[in-house]
Amino acid sequence: MRVNSTAAWPMLLRGGRGLAQAYERGLWECSDLVALVRIAARNARRIDRARRSLLALRAPISMTRSLLHPSTRSRREQEIAAHYDLGEDLFERMLDATMSYSCGVFEDGCASLEEAQLAKLELVCEKLQLTSSDRVIEVGTGWGGFAIHAATSRGCHVTTTTISRRQYRYVLERVRSAGVSQRVRVLCVDYADLKGHYDKLVSIEMIEAVGWRNIRAFLSTCSKLLRPDGAMLLQAITIDDRLYELERDSRTFINTHIFPGGCLPSLEAIVSACARGTDVQLLDVEDLTADYVRTLSQWRSRFGAALGDLEQRGYSDRFLRRWELYLAWCEAGFAERRICDYQILMGKPACSLIPAGIRASRARARQLARA
Repeated sequence: MRVNSTAAWPMLLRGGRGLAQAYERGLWECSDLVALVRIAARNARRIDRARRSLLALRAPISMTRSLLHPSTRSRREQEIAAHYDLGEDLFERMLDATMSYSCGVFEDGCASLEEAQLAKLELVCEKLQLTSSDRVIEVGTGWGGFAIHAATSRGCHVTTTTISRRQYRYVLERVRSAGVSQRVRVLCVDYADLKGHYDKLVSIEMIEAVGWRNIRAFLSTCSKLLRPDGAMLLQAITIDDRLYELERDSRTFINTHIFPGGCLPSLEAIVSACARGTDVQLLDVEDLTADYVRTLSQWRSRFGAALGDLEQRGYSDRFLRRWELYLAWCEAGFAERRICDYQILMGKPACSLIPAGIRASRARARQLARA
């Protein structure tokens, strides 16, 4: 690490946000950002103990902040636009052809990023056992990767919603180009305003955007959208259960400079909210954390290769340095398991879905019994 200006030192005293702001301004450099953030993550464990002792003192501040800045529909639209409406020039160069902005599943060491993302989409379809007769609701469209894949590979009808107007227009064109307009309906509607009943629900890394105070309301809405025998799959980035109370209302580099208003739930918070606010039951949980380290490494590589092109297209040096640090920050977080990624399969009381892992285990048991 090389400090380029003494102006960096007082900024570093502000913690992660100060560190990031100083990097954006070019006040320090590092030959390996991921390694540096991993070291910081390991040392943060000692600081966490001190922060935990101050939780009671921070409670009134958190309450005041929530009253002054409630999570309204218009505010959620502004927060989503601040990240997802940065331009397709950026995301098309960083992501693969599926435009999947979530963790892929690398089934072998030679898999490409696109193969990993297609494997993830297949895994979602398999876990939900999608068929052509299913009506599926997707909460959080992204750039349409899942909706198009499910419609083309399974023949099911998918209704998908986003509150990013830019994503909405982009996905409409992708759906038309893919020839699945009859099977994919794209909405520009907040999750709280969704109506109807569906056989299956999918939400891939969207719950992080709803805010910790709205987790139960979000999951309750998802549950109400399902038929009595329906099933839902959430793919969620989560924070370590032991850090959830510390981080959920903190102002960090990520939730102020990258994902305004975002909050990572913990796995425990999701399961608890389902138990208290819905009638869905947990069927299966799969940990994809190691795959996210590889996903982010490939995003960083593609982003780095496109820096010159992105600069010519109007992205400032400060913005590009911010995103360079953001991608390294997340890769390090997953590598150190301060944050994780899970696919969570849940079903309504009348759901007859048998998780794929259980089916495979039963099949192996039958083979062994016959042998």
